[in-house]
Amino acid sequence: MLKIGVGAMAAAVVAGSGIWLGSGTANAAPEVVNRTYNDAKRMIQQAGGTAVIATRTGAGLEDGKCLVMNAWDAGYQRIVRGGMRANNEVLLALNCNGVLAGPGSSGNSLASPVGREAKLEAEQEAAKRAAQQRQAQAAASDG
Repeated sequence: MLKIGVGAMAAAVVAGSGIWLGSGTANAAPEVVNRTYNDAKRMIQQAGGTAVIATRTGAGLEDGKCLVMNAWDAGYQRIVRGGMRANNEVLLALNCNGVLAGPGSSGNSLASPVGREAKLEAEQEAAKRAAQQRQAQAAASDG
């Protein structure tokens, strides 16, 4: 009889703690790696989460322009009035070095996908500026 009473009490404690702690919701951090912090924050908010900077590397850029290197769901719950609730925070690791490494400035390597993309964008922008200068010079010499 004593064993049954102890077993029933243990079951009640387990059930009661489950009610008090609540069941966690299954959140998954949206895919925000290799995006800027501003873009990642917007995507996380649209998914119903809150972006939290967990770690930052470098100081060359303002937060909004930093690249997200990793994102993960917070592994803890927040205590609110009335008990615990599931946490919707997404923790982010930011790389605030420059977009592309150069002489005397830190940034992404050309060997990385982000570095290659940044180099391609810089080359395209330089070609666009050169074409605009040629057009302006041609227009000035014609006029």
